Amino acid sequence: MPNNLMSTPEHELFRETVRKFVEDELRPRAREFDEAGRFDKTLYKKMGDLGMLGLRYEPEYGGAGLDWSFSAVMFEEIGRCDNAGVAMGISVHTDMATPSLAEFGTPELKAQYLAPSIAGDMVSAIAVTEPDAGSDVAGVKTRAVRDGDDWVINGSKIYITNAATADWLCLLAVTDPDAGYGGYSQIVVPTDVPGFRYDLLDKIGNRGSDTGQLFFEDVRVPVANTIGDIGRGFQQQMMQFQDERLVACVQAMAQAEDVWEETRRWAEERILFGKPLSKMQNTQFKMVEMKTKIAAAKALTRDCVQKRVDGEDATELITMAKLYCGRVIREVADECIQLHGGYGYMRESSAGRAFVDSRLISIGGGTDETMMQYLAKQLGF
Repeated sequence: MPNNLMSTPEHELFRETVRKFVEDELRPRAREFDEAGRFDKTLYKKMGDLGMLGLRYEPEYGGAGLDWSFSAVMFEEIGRCDNAGVAMGISVHTDMATPSLAEFGTPELKAQYLAPSIAGDMVSAIAVTEPDAGSDVAGVKTRAVRDGDDWVINGSKIYITNAATADWLCLLAVTDPDAGYGGYSQIVVPTDVPGFRYDLLDKIGNRGSDTGQLFFEDVRVPVANTIGDIGRGFQQQMMQFQDERLVACVQAMAQAEDVWEETRRWAEERILFGKPLSKMQNTQFKMVEMKTKIAAAKALTRDCVQKRVDGEDATELITMAKLYCGRVIREVADECIQLHGGYGYMRESSAGRAFVDSRLISIGGGTDETMMQYLAKQLGF
């Protein structure tokens, strides 16, 4: 792998920009966002002004036309914002709801929704999961029935990040119940249309972004709001999942490094039995073990980024990375909260928040079991 995959002068300049934004706008307010259950929507506009919201998208719509390595740089820094919920809310907008629109949307649809999303004037959300369809995307039941030039949408979605913040949704709906995998479509649904509402949910972690259940009761949107070809929504969503999963890996490893460094500082300052915690062999071994696992997970993630930059199919490798990184961040967070002792169990502790927040990585965007099921098939079992 080239040593400069993410370390050219251009990457480093961009990294400095993102890091300054994180240090100035996100880290100081991490506790505030957790308490509020969402973060300040104006931050999207600030990110848009800094060119952070459309890194891989066409300059015609305000994007930067860059490759995946710049997205990895951004989310390495965003992942260190000390609030996984904020990082998730941002990544939903940049890499879960907008990729299909950017790749398959009509020029008119991109001008109306993608351009303002890149500018930070609009916020998006991905609406796939339902009460009876999570990792099993084919179980989606929300229907969009054509009525002239409109879709009439009925159904519900659940566990949707940015539910209260989003101006529009990338909705996966059944448009032909008899067509199997060819019977789903992705549709842009503005959240200000009659018949749409949401209820917020109370999460145990990732509290810095809002999550809710969505309801659609005879919601009408133009058929022209369909992303790509009618009936290609399932396939497009599977492609979009790869961006989501790779971003999750990058963020998870950044969070793991961040909480590891925080634990190292704690161990050096904490005095037990007359000496720093960091001087005890058990602590040293635990820190070394964690650092090794983080390094291995980062190397796997970098391989995925390299494949995406090279335009190769990275589905299998990203699936492995999603599985492994989810487990590594859980182990690291667990060890770090243990080394913090009682303080780690306090909500003000970064280790404590990481312990709760990191659990989602092995669930969201496809559970560990779904990742293993796919990999087992790829390996011929």
